[in-house]
Amino acid sequence: MHHSIDTPEAIWRALDRFLFRVRQPARYVGGEVNSIQKNWDEISSRLVLLFPDTYEIGMSNLGMMILYDIVNEQANMLAERAFLPWVDMEAEMRQRGIPLYSLESFQPLGNFDVIGVTLPYEQLFTNVLSALDLAGFPLRAADRDASWPLVVAGGSAGLNPEPMHAFFDAFFIGEGEEGVLDIMRSYETWRRKFDIRPRVGWHPGGAQLRTTKDILLRSLAHIPGLYVPALYDVRYYADGRVRDIRIKPGYEKDAALPVQKRIMAILPPPLTRYIVPNIKTIHNRPSVEIQRGCTRGCRFCQAGIIFRPVRERPLDEVLRAVDEIIDSTGYEEISFLSLSASDYSRIGELTQAVVAKYADQNISIALPSLRIESFSVQLMETLAQGRRRSGFTFAPEAATDRLRDVINKPISTEALLAVADQVYSRGWTTIKLYFMIGHPTQTMADVEAIADLAHQVWHVGKHYLGHKAKVRLTISTLVPKPHTPFQWVAMADETEIRAQIAYLQHRLGGSAFHLNWNDPRETLMEAFLSRGDRRLSDVIQRAWELGARFDAWEDQFNDVAWQQAFAEHGLDPDWYARRPRDLDELLPWDHIHVGVDKSFLQEQYRLALAGGVVDDCHEHCYSCGILSHYRRERRQAPDDAWGCPALGRGKAHQPVSAHAVPMYFNPEMSPEQANTTRRPQRLSRLQAIGEETP
Repeated sequence: MHHSIDTPEAIWRALDRFLFRVRQPARYVGGEVNSIQKNWDEISSRLVLLFPDTYEIGMSNLGMMILYDIVNEQANMLAERAFLPWVDMEAEMRQRGIPLYSLESFQPLGNFDVIGVTLPYEQLFTNVLSALDLAGFPLRAADRDASWPLVVAGGSAGLNPEPMHAFFDAFFIGEGEEGVLDIMRSYETWRRKFDIRPRVGWHPGGAQLRTTKDILLRSLAHIPGLYVPALYDVRYYADGRVRDIRIKPGYEKDAALPVQKRIMAILPPPLTRYIVPNIKTIHNRPSVEIQRGCTRGCRFCQAGIIFRPVRERPLDEVLRAVDEIIDSTGYEEISFLSLSASDYSRIGELTQAVVAKYADQNISIALPSLRIESFSVQLMETLAQGRRRSGFTFAPEAATDRLRDVINKPISTEALLAVADQVYSRGWTTIKLYFMIGHPTQTMADVEAIADLAHQVWHVGKHYLGHKAKVRLTISTLVPKPHTPFQWVAMADETEIRAQIAYLQHRLGGSAFHLNWNDPRETLMEAFLSRGDRRLSDVIQRAWELGARFDAWEDQFNDVAWQQAFAEHGLDPDWYARRPRDLDELLPWDHIHVGVDKSFLQEQYRLALAGGVVDDCHEHCYSCGILSHYRRERRQAPDDAWGCPALGRGKAHQPVSAHAVPMYFNPEMSPEQANTTRRPQRLSRLQAIGEETP
């Protein structure tokens, strides 16, 4: 794409002529409260953080905002933001030759040193190509020499980097608070040595610039957690399976195999200087991360694996952050963020302290992730203060005790109904439930149980509230994600998925219920992108050329483009999504190590098929690999800061086993072992829910 407009002044003048015609023009002008603008000419290292979706979605991404704050704290660095324009704005920009630009300085992306792209989910992949093209960049990293900015990805969807390997110079694996500064410093050292600074229009090419780029990639590969795809080769068997993943000859002293996830031993201070958006965003409130990681061990959950180990933020640090956020933003609602906010050990003290301090200011608290296991009446009553009594959200994920044992989420139906009783009896009108279809060993009886359980929950509400009681259900289909115990599982057949959704639509069609579900074709796309190998880069580029973009938006999803792209390259999406893997198969992402050993995941997969339930990591350590690979980091942290056992003699901690010894086996699946083990402590704690008083 050729750009005739290449300065901030020219970009602003061009925007002034047409911006009033596009939807939500406030997406594109910056200038928000608490945004940071530095003197461009006085800064030596320049990063733009690109979120490849619309402003209101990207501004809700906490990780991006944390990196923005960390980099801007450095005197010699700046970080600015860029988002993908919506289709109407993109058309105007292309027609007028306006490149993708940053919101702080209106600089074209081609003038930055590093482009940091956030990839929280796979449906953003084609948007990355739209952003690169709109910025005027060659799509493929191999076509960008040293005169182009460095393009780096981070985020959960980058933990299988292979489908997007062709488009990025590097992927950061893990937590980036320290890594982003390492990348910027490494780039700055290289830039000064070779006197190179990217700028719009200066792309002379030539062998020397390619050699110089190779030197940069070699140096970056030494940064822990950074994966540079160009330094590796992948070979395949005739049937398409991965044969081996190797470091290219000549790079053995630079590249690591495997590349291990980077973690923070101690969580850094939370972000408090939130940018106040120009328009309403998806999550229109600031968040304080109170805990990172999860100890529950749900076998379908990628986040529960990749964010290990569990680290809690001290209570006083969270309370200080709340004060600073309210002072600097004016928000009247604040969210406490964690994979399971109610699992935070001091959640009761935290919510009570905030409510008590800000009772006269109508400050409300949002806990976006609650677990039935750790939910309490006292917590519910605290949250009710100052809030409209609308509802709570829970995620049982399966509706039969047997299937919940398979996924290692042993919550009894009786416990769920007890919680429903506590919620509805206190005037809350709505319970929202998340369920998943397509789990291993699932039968139609398990699907029928979803409808049965929804009706049971509603009848509890009807007893207290009559027809004001509502049940909202969201039904998703299991995508067997990399780095989980279910990564070897085949995704369910599309015909089967559609039949199950149709059944639930029939059973839950009344006004008391509101049912949402994922389109099976969109789920298929998520599956082949998350489970794919390097050959999918060609498919992704071709789908984009055929019009695929904004794949996460239902009204924009272009299934025809994806089908044609696969057909043209002789590949089959079902082969990636619906083919079961053997436990000894080399997976496309096996060279990326998230700290949890593959042998542990294999063990959990075998236990799933036997209905074996293991305890919460807070109660019993089963040696998943985290302590082996992050021993140094564990010693850096206080004894009580991690969910993992403290190291050293005489330390108080939970029992430790070399292997996952189940608490019990489901009697339907393994009757010969059903009576040989102990009760789960999670279930024991649940018995007290109905007896608790506010």
